[in-house]
Order: sequence, then C-alpha cells, then structure tokens
Amino acid sequence: MNTDTTAAPKILVVDDEPVICEVLEYNLASEGYEITCVHSAEDALRHLSPDHSLILLDVMMAGMSGYRLAETLRQKKNRIPIIFLTAKDTENDMLTGFSVGGDDYISKPFSIKEVLARVKAVLKRTGTAGEKPGRKLVFDDLVIDLELKELTVGNGKVLLTKTEFELLALLSASPERIFSRGEILEKVWKETPYITERTVDVHITRLRKKLGNKASVISNRAGFGYRFHIS
Repeated sequence: MNTDTTAAPKILVVDDEPVICEVLEYNLASEGYEITCVHSAEDALRHLSPDHSLILLDVMMAGMSGYRLAETLRQKKNRIPIIFLTAKDTENDMLTGFSVGGDDYISKPFSIKEVLARVKAVLKRTGTAGEKPGRKLVFDDLVIDLELKELTVGNGKVLLTKTEFELLALLSASPERIFSRGEILEKVWKETPYITERTVDVHITRLRKKLGNKASVISNRAGFGYRFHIS
C-alpha cells in the first residue's frame, strides 16, 4: 500500500465503455493524476483503496449501478469524492446523484476540458488534492486518520505499527468486503517476498487485541478471509 501523501492524487475511473476509460485515463494522466480504470461497480469495490482521492463514476452499468455503488459507500461512512458521468441528464437524475452522495455530475457526451476542470474543482473543494489533508474514516467513536496514520478509539489514541495501520486502513476503506489472505498479502506485503498467509492471521490477531472492545469490527469468514464490519 502506498502511504506517500506527496504523491499525485489517485483517481478511480469506473465506466463499462472501454473507449471512454481510455480517453479519460490518457487525458487525466497527462495532467499528472494517477489513474486506475475498472469496468463495473463490483470491480470498483475490489480496487478502491484509502489512497484514492476521487471516483469518476458511470451511472448505468450492468450489475450494480453507479448510484447504488455511491449509496453503498456512503452508508459505510466512506466519504471519498464522487463525480458521476452519465447520459441521463434530467433534473431528477441530477437530484438522485446528489442525494446518494455525489459531489458533482457531468453529462455525456462531455468535453475533456470540462472533466479536467470539474476534477480539479472537486479535489480542491474536498481537500483531497496534493497532500490530501484531513482524510479520515469515521465509524462512530472509532476514527482512522489516514493523513496522520493514527487510530483513535473513544477519547484515546491506539498505538499501531505501520503494518497494523495499513491492514486496518485496507479493510476499513471497503467495509463488509471480504479480503482473502492472498489479497491482503499482495496489498500490504507486496514488496516483501516469501511471506506466508499465516503472517496475516498473526497481524490480525495483534490488531484485534489493540482494538480492545472494538475488536469485533474485524471478523473472519472461515475459508474466505477477513472483513471490516460495523454492526
């Protein structure tokens, strides 16, 4: 997991039309952004990480719609900025986009200049451009500060190692999603070869112990992996 807050803002592009993804990726990358493209809301949930600063999200896709994805993220307290991209441009459609947690709405067909301007404006307005100050994941009295790399439970700070914090950040950025041990190894220990899946279990056990009465937020699905769960 990249924890360099001085890196270029990372944008997740979610659109089931490959040509649109290619155009957006080329032009946004040319402006210095780091781009990840996926073609479904389900893939977006798998690829979204705490390092992403913005989602460019198509509305009408097979499977889960863009509206439903945004609603799901907001219900799980994920406040990442979202710009909808859609051919549906009636007033009711726009109101729906904002009501489910969208930050902006761009109608198709769009000009690249408009997209670039809206992206810049949303990143500036939401404080996620550049060093991305103030990014926090808040779950009642459990607060994960992604800038300061700190965990607060109630009124007290919980001291975590770098690996423990990265584990917690990974799981909590996509609540309810089950991460296999292999996925966790790939994302948290990707630069460390020869690490076994047992290592994940050991670190999860230590992390749960430090969470104290909040330990249940990390649960195990036997045979599948781990998830961050807020009841």
